[in-house]
Amino acid sequence: MAPVDRPSLAVTGATGRLGGRVAQRLAARGVPLRLLVRDVERAPRLPGAVAARAPYGGPEAARGALQGVRTLLMVSASESADRLAQHRAFVDAAREAGVEHVVYVSFQGAGPDATFTLARDHGATEEHLRASGMRWTFLRDSLYADVLPAFVGEDNALRGPAADGRVAAVAVDDVADAATAVLRAPAAHEGATYTLTGPEALTLHEVAATIGAATGRPAAYVPETVEEAYASRAAYGAPRWQVDAWVSTYTAIAAGEMATTTDDVGRLSGHPATPFAELLRRGGAY
Repeated sequence: MAPVDRPSLAVTGATGRLGGRVAQRLAARGVPLRLLVRDVERAPRLPGAVAARAPYGGPEAARGALQGVRTLLMVSASESADRLAQHRAFVDAAREAGVEHVVYVSFQGAGPDATFTLARDHGATEEHLRASGMRWTFLRDSLYADVLPAFVGEDNALRGPAADGRVAAVAVDDVADAATAVLRAPAAHEGATYTLTGPEALTLHEVAATIGAATGRPAAYVPETVEEAYASRAAYGAPRWQVDAWVSTYTAIAAGEMATTTDDVGRLSGHPATPFAELLRRGGAY
């Protein structure tokens, strides 16, 4: 067992939107936590929690920080060209440190054939975890509903090649509630894959209309071709892998890969998934 000053339940990304929410929920329930962060000074101050430096890109530091951890919430690393390599190195460090169970935050439809490029990386991370010998649970989140208002540009247009596809976007708070439930009883979820979605699958026309109705900000969806999408994003000067990820978010919606809804949020959290309009009324947006 881990020493009393080094809790055996660890949460990565504790300074981020999801990991921070999960850490707060667990601490509020009196669960001792180890917060794994890149910068210890930025770690939240929570009762019963200790912080340790464990960057995804530093496997030696990660191995030390993970000693004595039995259950680990692995929130995916920040988007980068080498994120998959970072994930694999971190999984290896967890295995070498003796971690027993990894709860990994993945993406809806993760796998090698996913249209969304980053969902392919999530699928490869899942495969690495399956081969690691550790126990695992996968939380496959849909697109975060909280971020959708940021897709609307200064011209009040939500542009992209999504055609009339639908997205079952999920509230970050709902994902945090589901993850908290899994971490409080991880053995009950060993080997399970959950797809966490909102209660409805909306077209981007409906998303834009909902944003306008809830915020008073006029918004409209403007369909693009794939070629137009790449051209309209060229001004940002982003690397090709990043632009591919941006554009394939929309083409995955067009392909129907984010349209499935499930009741996994409700089954895990004990409350229904939050409708997009309700999320906006609560002010739940990035």
